[in-house]
Formats: sequence, C-alpha cells, structure tokens
Amino acid sequence: MKRDPVAFLKEEMKDLRNKNLEWIIRYLEEGSKPHSVVDGKKVLMLNTNNYLGLASHPKVIQAAIDATRKYGAGAGAVPVIAGSFDLTKIFQEKFAKFKEVEASLLCQTGYAVNSGLIPMLVGKPDIVVSDELNHGSIIDGVRLSGAKRIIYKHRDTSDLENQLKEAEKERARRICIITDGVFSMDGDIAPLGDIAKVAEEFGAMIFVDDCHGEGVLGNGRGIVAHFNLQGKVHIEGGSMSKGFGVFGGTVAGSKDLIEFCANKSRTYLLSTAHPPGVVAACIASIEVVETEPEHVKRVWDHTNYFKKEVQNMGYNTGNSETPIIPLIIGDPGKAQELARVLFEEENIYGTPIVFPMVAKELSRIRVQMNALLTKDDLNTALSAIEKIGKKLKII
Repeated sequence: MKRDPVAFLKEEMKDLRNKNLEWIIRYLEEGSKPHSVVDGKKVLMLNTNNYLGLASHPKVIQAAIDATRKYGAGAGAVPVIAGSFDLTKIFQEKFAKFKEVEASLLCQTGYAVNSGLIPMLVGKPDIVVSDELNHGSIIDGVRLSGAKRIIYKHRDTSDLENQLKEAEKERARRICIITDGVFSMDGDIAPLGDIAKVAEEFGAMIFVDDCHGEGVLGNGRGIVAHFNLQGKVHIEGGSMSKGFGVFGGTVAGSKDLIEFCANKSRTYLLSTAHPPGVVAACIASIEVVETEPEHVKRVWDHTNYFKKEVQNMGYNTGNSETPIIPLIIGDPGKAQELARVLFEEENIYGTPIVFPMVAKELSRIRVQMNALLTKDDLNTALSAIEKIGKKLKII
C-alpha cells in the first residue's frame, strides 16, 4: 500500500483535540482595544499584551500614517543593507536614553532577539544557567547555541548560586545567567537584584528578557529600572509589541553589545527591517510613556482591583505581581470550557492557556489588564467570571 507521508498531520491534530490541547484562533475585525469585534461578535477583550492601550493612541497612529506617506509601506531590505532609515537611528538613540544605557538596537521581534543573539553570546565552550520557567524563545536560543544548559529552580537565587558553583567547576569560557523579567504565563517578577549580586560574585553575564516588563515596570522603563540596576545587567532583550503597543524586538546595553549584535545576530542580519511607519510609531509610543504617566498608573490601579476581586471569589492567581493575572483552573478541558462560555454567552474574550505553554495540570485563562478598560468593564468581566466559574464548579 502506498504510504501517505503527511498523514501524521491529521492524526496529531486529532490527538490534540481529544486532549483539549488545540489552540483556537479567533480573528479581530477591529483594533486591539478593550472593546473589539472578534469573529463577528462585539466583545470585551481581556487577553492582549497591549497593557497601556498605546496600539490605538492617536499620536502613535498618526506617526505611523505620516511616516508611511513619507517613506512608503516597506523597508525594502535587511537593516544592514538598505533597510535602516533615519527613523531607525532616532528610535535607537531615544530608546537607549529611555532605558538609561549606552545604545540600543531595533530587531525584528522579541523571539528573534533571543533566537539570534543568545547563540552568538555563548557556544559549546560555555554554560547557560537558566530559570526553569523561561520563555520558549530563550529555550530555543540556548539550544541553538550548543552551550551546556543548567536549570535553576524558578526565581530561587539560592539554587542559582548552587548551580553557578557547579558551573564554575567546569571552567567554562563564559557563564551566562538568563531569565525572563516578567514571566508571561504567571505574571511574577524575577528577583533581579539578588540575581545581579550572585552574578557579580561569579563573573557571570546577565541576560534578561524584559518583554512583559517594559511599559509596565519602572515607570515604563522595565525591570532594570524597577530594581535600579542600570549598568549592572549586561543584556536587556525587549519588545515594542506589548506595553508599547507597536511591534518589534529590542536589545539595550553597552555600545560594545549593540555593535556585536548588529554584526553577529543572524535573525537581525537576515530578516527584512521594519516598515518605516512601524519605526515611527515606536518612537511616538516611547514619547507617550515619557510624557503621559497616567497610562502606567491606570493599568496598575486596574491590576490591583481586579486581582483582589478574583482572589476573593476563590480563583487561584498563582504568584502574579503584574498586570498578567492567571486564573489557574488545572484541567485543560475546564479551562477551554470557561473561555468558550465566556465568549459565547457573556461576550468576553479570554484565551485558555494550555500545554505546551504551561504544564497540563496548570491550565488556565490568562487575564491581562489594559489601561483603557473602565471600572464598568472590570465589573462586567468580574461578574461573568464569577457566574461561569460557579456554573462550571471551578469556584
């Protein structure tokens, strides 16, 4: 019998559906705002990374329009050939000043930063000491590097110190500690101050992925500013596509680091640069964060209120310390069902997070606060989450 070489595709998807592990993709028909149209339905959005609501900020939108009219729709080349505009230089200088470092680089995505830069910083003669709950893009970057990977217990600096002692015995060329700043599935924060002290003792590099901290922590400047560690963290990876509401990955640090990244990171060197309109929008979003502090304040006010209310209902929010508020259900089927009923019956869009994003037994709905939400929006969502949670015997 003739063999079907792609039969496995259908079989594996069938298996995922049977285990309640399929990702359901819904399509927005309006912008990323608290109220949007998704699959033809007007819904309240509780699941975007657009924490400050800047994706729809008039100044950010206008900057994109003006630059597109002046420069066109696309960059036309990779950054090192002809894809870097004067706007790119302006952004990189402004972002470095904003982060209080010597230099910065605008890269294609946060994922591209990790998968492209980590393999250049470390290789087979080196050791990476990595938090056990680091983002998949960090894991992929370390695998691509070929460096030996040592895992330390989540946010446990005592275990980190023990692992560094073991790493030191191997006389590696370099030791690099890598951690998320804000852990995207749980909303907890890396103890970066303690990590910096341990790293200095062992002469280790620190690489922090601050994608979910930028725009939120440290008055918008991120986790390094939050802990007042400017100059003590060697590599800051980040993203313009979350708190800043636009798109793109970033690297911030010393002039030496940025020159190294611009010459060595394959994802940066071999991917087309951002459209000029996107770069202009990134510039505008930084200016908004600098001049309109009310957005950061509002997202934290919402976070504190919402988290307290869902905890009082009996939901498990884990160790969340940020606008990422997980409602940890446990069973992936119930997590999928809670999201489905909220969407279909209550017009509330929340995404179920299941394996491989989290362990199967920690399946959840990840709620994310947005500065543009109103108190009425929050109360509407809280009422529905309580009602459906009781109906499904989750709380």
